[in-house]
Order: sequence, then structure tokens, then C-alpha cells
Amino acid sequence: MIKILVTGGNGQLASCIKDLEKLYNKLKFIYTDYQELDITDLESVDTFFKNNSFDYCINCAAYTAVDKAESEIKIAFDVNEIGAKNLAIVCKDFHATLMHVSTDFVFDGRKSSFYKEEDFVNPISVYGQSKLKGELQISKSLSNHFIFRTSWLYSEHGNNFMKTMMRLSKEKDELSVVVDQIGTPTYAKDLAQLILQLISTKNTQYGLYHYSNEGVASWYDFAKAIFEEIDAEIKLSPIKTTEYPTPAKRPAFSVLDKSKIKRTFQLEIPHWRDSLRKALLNYNG
Repeated sequence: MIKILVTGGNGQLASCIKDLEKLYNKLKFIYTDYQELDITDLESVDTFFKNNSFDYCINCAAYTAVDKAESEIKIAFDVNEIGAKNLAIVCKDFHATLMHVSTDFVFDGRKSSFYKEEDFVNPISVYGQSKLKGELQISKSLSNHFIFRTSWLYSEHGNNFMKTMMRLSKEKDELSVVVDQIGTPTYAKDLAQLILQLISTKNTQYGLYHYSNEGVASWYDFAKAIFEEIDAEIKLSPIKTTEYPTPAKRPAFSVLDKSKIKRTFQLEIPHWRDSLRKALLNYNG
């Protein structure tokens, strides 16, 4: 039996892992949220590992409030950098493998082609900076790690763009959505499936990987697809980022190149529209 710690146990990625648990009967999961385990406290993490013998840690714990991070800088870095560092240190001490989730926000969005793992990183928000520092701490502390940079995560769980759009479709007749930020919506359950597959096969091709669904979209395209799928009668208008100012800057273009992950793991990745359809079916079901 492979024993796995899942931090951030009440978040959407961890919830997707819970949904898939039954498909992996040789994996045993312990889920914690900050009430049970404070990853920013090294001593707490060390004690928790001493009391439980883990083979893997999937770090789903993150400070993801992109705009609030601009004013809550210490909390963002405590969770996203120090928390990641503590998990890496303790995983090394207890010979566990760390699976960590990072973000496309480590890039500044000025590139016009898909971002590869080795491309120059230059985060333009506190959130992006804190996530990048977390990546660097893991790489420095632990060789047995997988870091997955992903983008625009959504699912039937937690707070995310898909669920927000579904709610707004019932509350509003008109809506304006940003059209000049380009990336790829990613179904959290697809990412969860990949992580569990690597654990169940005890894969050791450690390193940094980009993972999102296939295809390219703006937030406007994403919203339009959601409304089409649910037959929502709502007038949708495209607007520029300058017309919708936010505390945090976001990359204008952050499409991830997935060549490495597809080549390394012989992976076929679904298109974002196909995965959106599945997510909506699961949510309505």
C-alpha cells in the first residue's frame, strides 16, 4: 500500500483526487487542511511525518487569491514559498516524493509562442513571485520531486471561473469578460488523474513539467464556451484588461508548451472544450 499525504485537502484539486480515489485501491490517502497541518511550521510538518509514514506528499495547499496577495504579501510567501520549502525538507528526511503544483503566473506573458519549462521566468504579481520561490525552494532541497506548472484550473469543486460564470448566468442578462488575456483552461480532475497515475506506477522521472489541457483561449472564449454548453441566454461582451483593472497584473499570454510531459509519459491530453463538457456534466449530475 502506497501512503500519500494530500495537503490543502479541502481545495478543488484535492477534492478531484478524492473523486478518483476509488480507481486506485493500492493507494491510501490522508487529507489535511491548515487546521490539521500548518505547512508554514517546519516542526509541525516534521512531527506529522514522524507520526505517519508517507511515501508521497501531494502539495495542493496554496495561497491562490491573486489580487489579495498584493496586500497580503507575507501570507502568500509563507504558504507558497515557506510551506513548499518545509514539505521538501521533511520529504527528504523521510525519503518521500513531493508532487507540487505551480502556475503559469511565473511568466510575464510577453512571449508570443508557447512557454517551455526552461523559458525565462519573470512573475509580475506577488502570487506569481511566491509560487516561483516555492519552486526554487523545492528544487534546492529535494531531488525526488515533480513540479507541475498549470493554468486556469477549474472543476465542479471549490471557487473557480466555471462556477462563477454558471452563477452569473442565472443572475445577469449581460456580462463583460476580458478578451486579451490568453491561456488554457485546465480541468483539475485531468491534472489529478495524471498525478495519481504517476504515483501508482511509481514513476521516477522527476523534474519540472508543464501541464494544461490542449488548446488556446481567452477568458472571453472560456465564458462563451460555458454559456454555450449550458444554453445560457446571456449577452456576452469582450473587454480589454485596461477596462477591468485589478490589483494584480496578469500575464497577457501564458499558454504552456506540453511537449516535455507528453513525450516523457506518453501522455494524451484532452482539449479544454472536451474537458469542460465533462466538468459540467459532473457538476450537474
